[in-house]
Amino acid sequence: MKSLRTQLTDIFSHAFIAAGMEGRYGTVGISQRPEISDFQCNGALPAAKAFKKKPREIAEAVIAALGSNALITKTSIDGPGFINITVSDAAITSASGELNGIDQNANTLTADKRMTVIDFGGPNVAKPMHVGHLRTSIIGDALQRLMHRLGVPLVSINHLGDWGLQMGMVIKALSEDKPDLPYFDPKHTGAYPDTSPVTAAELDTIYPASAQRCKADDAEMKKAQDITADLHRGNPGYRALWRQLVDVSRAELTREFDALDVHFDHWRGESYYHDKIPAIVEQMKSSHHAVMSEGALVIPFTEEETGGRELPPFMLVKSDGAFLYSTTDFTAVDSRVKEFNAERLIYVVDKRQSLHFVQLFLAVKKTGIAPGAELLHIPFGTVNGTDGKPFKTRAGGVMKLGDLISQAIDKAREKMKEAGMAAGYPEDEQKTIAHAVGIAALKFADLVNHRETDYIFDLDAFMRFEGKTGPYLLYTAVRIKSILRKAAERGFSEAALSVFSPGERELMLRLTRYPDVLVSAYETLLPSYLCEYIHETAQAFNMFYANCNIINETDAAKRGSWLSLCRVTLTVLESALSVLGISTPERM
Repeated sequence: MKSLRTQLTDIFSHAFIAAGMEGRYGTVGISQRPEISDFQCNGALPAAKAFKKKPREIAEAVIAALGSNALITKTSIDGPGFINITVSDAAITSASGELNGIDQNANTLTADKRMTVIDFGGPNVAKPMHVGHLRTSIIGDALQRLMHRLGVPLVSINHLGDWGLQMGMVIKALSEDKPDLPYFDPKHTGAYPDTSPVTAAELDTIYPASAQRCKADDAEMKKAQDITADLHRGNPGYRALWRQLVDVSRAELTREFDALDVHFDHWRGESYYHDKIPAIVEQMKSSHHAVMSEGALVIPFTEEETGGRELPPFMLVKSDGAFLYSTTDFTAVDSRVKEFNAERLIYVVDKRQSLHFVQLFLAVKKTGIAPGAELLHIPFGTVNGTDGKPFKTRAGGVMKLGDLISQAIDKAREKMKEAGMAAGYPEDEQKTIAHAVGIAALKFADLVNHRETDYIFDLDAFMRFEGKTGPYLLYTAVRIKSILRKAAERGFSEAALSVFSPGERELMLRLTRYPDVLVSAYETLLPSYLCEYIHETAQAFNMFYANCNIINETDAAKRGSWLSLCRVTLTVLESALSVLGISTPERM
C-alpha cells in the first residue's frame, strides 16, 4: 500500500521530471499551514538554486506539468515558491478506508528488508530485574514489534548476564551455607539433583549478601573469582548447579517479561558464546589485529580510525588471562552474523554504555568480522525520581521491576475505582482491565519521550484518563468499541465513508498519515513519533465525537459513514498501540 503523501510525492516527482528537473525535488510533506492546504511541496526552492531560476517560476512550471489528477483539487504558490496542495475528499475517504487493512499490508511500506538482530532486555541471572531494565525492555520490544509490522526480517535476543562474577559469588555462598550438597563434592560421580537447592526468592538475598562480603574482603573476592574461573573451565558440580540457578532465575524473569508482554526469539546468555571465544581470539592474534599491551591482549585504534578522538584500546583478554564482557560482545557479533546472516545488529542499551559500543563497533569495523553489516547502539536515558536522580524505593534501595509493575497495576485499580470504571464487572475482568491500564500507563509514559532523554517517574501523572497518557488512549479506544456495540445492538450498519463536515475531514486526513508515521518511526528508530501521532489522533476523534451525535443521527448515510469512520479510527489506534506493546480491553 502507499500512503496519500507517498502518492502525491510520486505525482510531483514526475511533474518535476516533466518540467526538466530531477524527481527528487518532488517530495511532499504535511502542510505547515493547515488552514490553507493539506500538503505542501518545497522542492522549487532547492531546484531554483541548482537550475539558476526563480523558485516561483519553477513552481509554476511544475504545476503546469501536473495536468489534471483525481487526487488533487487545488494547488497554489505561497511565499517564494512553496506549492500548496489540497486533496479531494474522494482521495481522503479512499485512503482512509484502505487503513482497515493496514496490519496486513504494512509490510509493503518499506523496501528495507535487511536481516536484523536486535539485542535488548539483558537481565542478570541471580539478580532480580530492577527499574533500570524497564526502558530496554519497553523500547526494544516496541522496535521489535514495529519491524515485524513492516515485514523486516528480525531475530530478537535477550542477552542474559549468566556467566559473570555474580555466579561465582552465589556458588561461593552456597558452598559455605550448604557444604554437604553434592555439587561441592569433588568425588561425586553420580547424577546431580534435578531441582535447584534454592528458590528465586532466596537468590534475591543470597547474591547481595555475598557481593557485600566480597567487596569488603579481598580474600573473599578472590574465592569468588576462583570459583568463577573453575565454572568457566568446566567444573562438573559448578556447571550442574549453575544450570539450575539459571533455570530458576529464568522462570522468574519470564514471569516479569510476560507481565509486560515482552517476548524474545532467543534467550542467549554470555555462556552461549564462551566456547566460541578462543577461536575468535586466535583469529585476531593470527591476523595481527590484536596485540599484547602490558600483558593484556587488545585491539588498538589509530587516531585516523577514531577520527582524532582519544580512545582506550578494545580489550579482548586481561593480563590474568580472563575474558571480559567486551570479549563476549565481540564474539557475539561474529556469531550472529554467521548464524543469522545478519545485515544489521541493533543494541538497545543504556546511554551510559555508549563508550563501550563506540569501541566495540570500531573493533568490528577494523577487524572485518561483520563485513557489510550495520551496527547501531540505540541509547536511552534513565528513569528518575522527583528529585531528578535514578528512581529508588522509599527506603532508598533500587526499585525491583516486579514491584514497579505491581504498583502500576494497583494504582490503575485505584484510579478506575475513583472514576467508577468497571464497576459491577466480574472480579477477574476488573483485574484484567487494571493490568491493561497499568501496563499502558507504564509503557506510554516511557515511549512518548525521545528515548535519549531522562524522565520523571510519576505514577499519578501516568495514570490520568485525560492528557497525553496511556489510559487516555485506552479510554478513547474503548469508547469507540462501545459506540460500535451500541450501533450493532440497534441494527445500524456501517456505510461508505463520506465527508460531511470539516471535523471529520480533519480526522480522516490525520488517519491517512498513519503509514508515514510507521515508516518515520522505523527510519529513526524512535517510537515517540508513534506516541505523538496516536495521541493527536485520539484528540481529533474525541473532538469529532463531541460534535457528532453518532448513535442518535437520523440520516442513515451520515450515521453509516460516521460508524465507518469510528471503525477506521479504532483500527488505527489499536494497530499503533499494539506496535507499542499495549493491548486494549473491550470495555472499562
